[in-house]
Amino acid sequence: MHINTHRPWITPLVIGSFLLSAVTGIVIFFHWDTGLVKLAHEWLSWIMVLAVLPHVLLNMLPFKRYFTQKTGLWIVGVSAVVLALSFLSLGGNSPAKDPGFAPPIRALAKAPISVLAQVAGTSTDDVKARLQAAGYTVTSDQQSVADLAGGELRAQIGAITKVMVPRKP
Repeated sequence: MHINTHRPWITPLVIGSFLLSAVTGIVIFFHWDTGLVKLAHEWLSWIMVLAVLPHVLLNMLPFKRYFTQKTGLWIVGVSAVVLALSFLSLGGNSPAKDPGFAPPIRALAKAPISVLAQVAGTSTDDVKARLQAAGYTVTSDQQSVADLAGGELRAQIGAITKVMVPRKP
């Protein structure tokens, strides 16, 4: 089947998926997202990806023409740079951007090792030994995982995991 026979549904699918992605993205940006908005934005954006591919194939000649014009190359180039920059981190985990499970992890990471031992159902000496075996320098029962691993959530989770994993008999 030739792609031109699909023209009646390809472009409307691109338009519809763009609207879905744009509206849900704006709603998420302003933190108005409730219900399934974030899920819809993340998963249904795949429709846009799948719709744009045949749309580009259908319009290949005009599409190629954009790469021969300075304006088209400039816009695509700037977009590529912005995309690349979007992968950079601007400084650690912000508590405001942390996932929903982060607050209890951060609270546990700030607790003294003696409290962490109670939560883990083991002795303070056992927790200290586990942390030392994981490469942390423990000098006091009053130190916390945050003191040892730093403020990064991923590092705190890694250290707490070393403590919470039951010893093999």
